[in-house]
Amino acid sequence: MNPAADNIAVHALQRRSFWLRQLTQWHWISAALCMIGMLLFAATGITLNHASQIKTQPRITRQQGEVPADLLDQLKAGVDVGGALPKGVRAWLDAQWSLHGTGGVAEWSEDEVYLSMPRPGGDAWVSFDLQSGEAEYEGTDRGWISYFNDLHKGRNAGAVWGWFIDVFAVACLVFSISGLLLLQMHAARRRTTWPLVGLGLLLPALLALLFIH
Repeated sequence: MNPAADNIAVHALQRRSFWLRQLTQWHWISAALCMIGMLLFAATGITLNHASQIKTQPRITRQQGEVPADLLDQLKAGVDVGGALPKGVRAWLDAQWSLHGTGGVAEWSEDEVYLSMPRPGGDAWVSFDLQSGEAEYEGTDRGWISYFNDLHKGRNAGAVWGWFIDVFAVACLVFSISGLLLLQMHAARRRTTWPLVGLGLLLPALLALLFIH
């Protein structure tokens, strides 16, 4: 018997057991956090890859109205200031046409105020004729597939969704790295581990080299 060797073996086994528990915990927690997001991004990866084959019919909504005189005066006064639409005008748009997201920076000129309101899965704009007081709105809805495709790309989805994508990406990195380390710990008993990992690296590399020019 060699007590020193036995102690080293026990410590090595305890260290392995500790890291195995830690990695397993990080792996399942990150999997739980990013599972729904991974399903969404995987599904929209398919729809984006076949976007030209998926035909959609945009639905266009148009509205016209006349801005009250006091709000028209606010718009005229804002020509020299620029920036967002006056709060009263935004409230009128909400009450008149249930328009939200009208707080962006508008384009101001002597004759017209124009506000673009792009969003995932569609576009919208509203304009005001400063001479006649006429207000016009047009909204385009390209359907739920376009909506989720735009969420995949982070297109016109706002800062909060951009933060979510960053957090989601970190969770995916934790999931992948912890999974790779778990594979390394179990690889001795699973001979196909590294050939499969190598195939996962080699296949996209070969496809990129041979078919992407």
